[in-house]
Amino acid sequence: MATEILESHQIIDQFIEQHPVDSKLVLHDVSWDEYEALMDQLMDLAGLHIAYDDGTLQIMTTSAEHERYARFFEKLCTIISLRRRINIISVGSATMRKRKKRKGNEPDSSFYVQSADLIGNRLDIDFEIDPPPDIAVEIDLHRDSISKFSIYAALGVGEVWRYDGEVLKIDLLEGADYIPANQSRALPILTSEILTDFLRRMREAGDFQALFEFDEWIQKQPA
Repeated sequence: MATEILESHQIIDQFIEQHPVDSKLVLHDVSWDEYEALMDQLMDLAGLHIAYDDGTLQIMTTSAEHERYARFFEKLCTIISLRRRINIISVGSATMRKRKKRKGNEPDSSFYVQSADLIGNRLDIDFEIDPPPDIAVEIDLHRDSISKFSIYAALGVGEVWRYDGEVLKIDLLEGADYIPANQSRALPILTSEILTDFLRRMREAGDFQALFEFDEWIQKQPA
């Protein structure tokens, strides 16, 4: 066992040292204590997201393109919050983990909408006892986040938005599974088509122009 742990750490260290852009390392038979120790070790290292699912550990690296999309979602939600007078709390890629469920994950972006009032103005969110974000965003430019759905479901995240660089897909939690949907449940003003369209405008015209047009669009929508 000690040899296996040492080999795992060597593999992780090599992966982090190489830091290949938008890639993923998967390890199996990783204990919860090893996962938590790794989180403590890597908490200050930018550009890494870590997911844990009952012994399976995924370490993912991100690119500048990946991060631009993630931040764009935050800007969109800020506009919605201000224009529609909706309390939306962004918690970015904060680590969500629950020891009892042996699940942990770091989304690319995440938001409280229906549960925002339960969080209030507290900065010290404890995902062991506090509700999970209502929306989690995954940027799937070079990988598929479907493997993380079991984590999100166990944590109770209401919906997941996945963007592959072309199309934005919305999946809603129903029972223990996610089902594809066209419309956001947390923010019904948004559909997969609308989000896909403004993400396309962001790619073609840049953040500022796409956000400007989104702001104009949302002001024209009925209350």
